[in-house]
Amino acid sequence: MEWTLRPSAPADATWIAELRAVVLRDDLTRLGRYDEVRVRRRFLDSFVAEATRVIVVDGADAGSIAVRSDDDVQWIEHFYLDPALQGRGIGGAVLERVLSDARGQTFRLNVLQGSPALQLYLRAGFVLDSEDPVDMFLTRPAR
Repeated sequence: MEWTLRPSAPADATWIAELRAVVLRDDLTRLGRYDEVRVRRRFLDSFVAEATRVIVVDGADAGSIAVRSDDDVQWIEHFYLDPALQGRGIGGAVLERVLSDARGQTFRLNVLQGSPALQLYLRAGFVLDSEDPVDMFLTRPAR
């Protein structure tokens, strides 16, 4: 399986919002937080095409990852991959590319409590900073 990253465009917002709803549904339902409208609206309200890259697998759009600067920290956001492609090493490879593209930066992200994605982030060197009943906030110090 071959993958690349391409810049996103405003037209990508709708399908990424749909992918987000699919990817987060189980975890949000388990946490008692799934709302059909809100899960899409939260993405659409915060989507910034210039900060987002589309994950393309074997020529087809399959996911997204965004990096947002906030002072001295780079926030990884909107990291979604088609569930049919998860568990094949693509997510780890994409994350490593994004982290290596910004060497010397501190990265932060949040992940839903109980999400299997937590293991991906821990393998990439992220550590737990804080948590609440819904989210875990992780940091990967500058290297």
